Amino acid sequence: MLEAAGLLEGSGLQGMQAGTLVLIVLAGFAAGWVDAVVGGGGLLQLPALLLVPGMSPVQALATNKMGSIFGTTTSAVTYYRRAHPDLKTAIPMALVALVGSFCGAILATMLPAEVIKPVIIAALIAVGLFTVFRPTAGELTKLRYTGRQHYAVALAIGFVIGGYDGLIGPGTGSFLIIAMVALLGYNFLAASAKAKIVNMATNLGALAFFLPSGHLLWGIGLVLGVANMCGGYLGARMAVSKGSRFIRIVFLSVVGALILKLGYDVLFPAP
Repeated sequence: MLEAAGLLEGSGLQGMQAGTLVLIVLAGFAAGWVDAVVGGGGLLQLPALLLVPGMSPVQALATNKMGSIFGTTTSAVTYYRRAHPDLKTAIPMALVALVGSFCGAILATMLPAEVIKPVIIAALIAVGLFTVFRPTAGELTKLRYTGRQHYAVALAIGFVIGGYDGLIGPGTGSFLIIAMVALLGYNFLAASAKAKIVNMATNLGALAFFLPSGHLLWGIGLVLGVANMCGGYLGARMAVSKGSRFIRIVFLSVVGALILKLGYDVLFPAP
C-alpha cells in the first residue's frame, strides 16, 4: 500500500474524482483527433486539464505536451504509412522547428501573452479569409519553388512556427498547414502529413524543457497520452481516406474556434 501511494505521488492521479478522469480521457481523445486532422487540439485538452483541482497552469502546459506527443507521434506514423509525405522537406523543417520552439520558450519568459494574442487573432482571421476566398487552394499540390529556394522557405516556416509553439502554442498545427499550402503549394493532405512530423518535434522540444523542471504530472500525462493516441490514429486515417476537401472543412472550423477562444481571452482576461 505504501509503495502504491508513493508511486501515485506526483502523478496527479491521487484523489482524483472518476468524473474528472473521464473528462480528461474524452478531451484527450477529441484533441488527438483534431490534432491529427488540422491541429488545434490544445483548445480541448488544456481547458480540461485546468479543471483538475490543484493543477497550476504550468503543470497543465507540461502535462498537455506529454499527452500531445503521444498523439502527434501516432498520427505522424499513420500519415507516413498511408500518405508517404516527403521526408526530405519534413525532417529538416522538424529539426529547425525544434530549435525555434526553444527560442520561443525563452521569449515567453520575457513577453506577456497579452501583447502577442491580438497579433495571433489578426493572423488567424487572415488565414480564415484566405481559405474561404481561395477555395481551390490546397486541393492539388503545385509547388511554388524548387531546389534550395523550396527548402529555404520550408525551414523559415519551421523556425517561425516552432517559435510560436514555444511562445504561445494554440493552433500550431493549423498555422503549419496553411503556411505549407499558401507558401509552398502543397495540398491540404500533404501539408497535414508534414505538419504532424514538425509538430511532433515542437512538442518534444517543449517536453524536454518541462521534464527536468518537475512540473509534469506523469500519471495524468500517460492517461492523456493513451487517449490522444487513439484519437490521433482515427483522425489520421479519416484525413487520409477523405482527402483534402474534408481537411479544409475541419481546418476552417478549428480556425474559427481559435479566433473565438483567443478573442475571448483578449476581451475578458483572467483576473
